[in-house]
Amino acid sequence: MAVFAFYLIAAVVLVSALSVIMARNPVHSVLWLILAFFSSAGLLVLIGAEFLAMLLVVVYVGAVAVLFLFVVMMLDVDFVELKRGTLRYWPFAVLVGIVFAAEIVLASVVGTSEMTTNFDASPGAETNAEAIGQVMYTQYLLLFQMAGVILLVAMVGAIVLTLRHRPETKRQNIAKQTSRRRSDAYELKDPKPGQGI
Repeated sequence: MAVFAFYLIAAVVLVSALSVIMARNPVHSVLWLILAFFSSAGLLVLIGAEFLAMLLVVVYVGAVAVLFLFVVMMLDVDFVELKRGTLRYWPFAVLVGIVFAAEIVLASVVGTSEMTTNFDASPGAETNAEAIGQVMYTQYLLLFQMAGVILLVAMVGAIVLTLRHRPETKRQNIAKQTSRRRSDAYELKDPKPGQGI
C-alpha cells in the first residue's frame, strides 16, 4: 500500500511540477506550484519526516507560494512581451535542467542503498518531531537560543530602521487620533442667505 501511495503522489508531483513551467497563465502556474508543495509534503510523511512535511506546508505553501500568487495577481505585467524575451534563454534553461536531472539520477542511484539501510526518521522517539525536539532542546540548546536572539535583534533593528524620524515623512499620531473628540472632527458654519461657505 505504501509503495502504491508513493508512486501516486510522486506522479502528482511530477505532473504539477511540469504544469508549473508549462502553464500559460501565471496564476495557474502558482496554483500548480502549491499542489507540488502539498504533494511533496505527502512524500515526506511517507518516509516518516512529519516535521519537514509540516515545515514545507507552513513555510512554502503558507508564505512563499501565497506571496507569489499575490505578486502575480497585483502586478500588471505584460506577459506577452515577457515571454518574447525568454526565448533567448532557452539553451541555458535546458542546460540547467539537464544538470538537475543528472544530479537527481546520481543521488538516487548512489545514495539509495545507503539511505534505506541507515536512515531512521525518529531515532529513540515516537515521532520525527519529537526526535528533533529532543535534539534541539538538549544537545543544541545554546545554538538554538543564540539563533533566536539573532532573529530577535534583526527584527528589532528592522523596526527601528522603519520608525526613525524623517522630517519629510508624515506619520500617524495614534494618541491624537484616539483622544479625538466629536467637536474636533467637524465644524458648524452658519452661512447667511445667498452666501457660500
